Amino acid sequence: MKVLILDNYDSFTYNLVHYIEEELGTSIDVYRNDQINLEAVAEYDLVVLSPGPGVPADAGIMPELIRRYAGEKVIFGVCLGHQAIGEAFGASLHNLAEVHHGVETDMLRRPTDDDVLFQDVPDRFRAGRYHSWVIDPDTLPAELEVTATDDAGGIMALRHRELPIFGVQFHPESIMTEHGRLMIKNLLNFVQDRRKSPQPERSEGKISHP
Repeated sequence: MKVLILDNYDSFTYNLVHYIEEELGTSIDVYRNDQINLEAVAEYDLVVLSPGPGVPADAGIMPELIRRYAGEKVIFGVCLGHQAIGEAFGASLHNLAEVHHGVETDMLRRPTDDDVLFQDVPDRFRAGRYHSWVIDPDTLPAELEVTATDDAGGIMALRHRELPIFGVQFHPESIMTEHGRLMIKNLLNFVQDRRKSPQPERSEGKISHP
């Protein structure tokens, strides 16, 4: 399995690297969002979009990467990466009145068929949050499904209904997040199983929003 982490200039990136490398027992590749081109991404099975400052539009190739490889690669976005997935499919972001920086709050799972990230994770768990932006639920397109919320109904996790694309607003790699390692393990198991099965050719035009 070949894994790329797109580093959005964030201090948490190498916590994600550590979790994934421990599960795989091998090293993975890390490139900053302005130090790799789209063609080089083709060799990877899993692309992890790291947290980072600012908004997705300022994060190098990340928005274009999602549009280019949706349906071809497994894509997992964390915090800023999660927001970028939402925007790529047409959702908008809104700025929180209260910034969540180093805050631990309850997450509520929304049971879904064939769950990937949250397999064997309790319906309620605590997670670490470091963000001031969230995906506006009123703008979420039909092809994206909410898989976890906070107590106020904010979107804390989502997935694409057809494509292997997942996002979490919280930080699974944070020490404040319960079952974070299990979520990463579940993701890697999904990628491994997918590699063993023939995949249909990528359908063009899955993302209709620029």
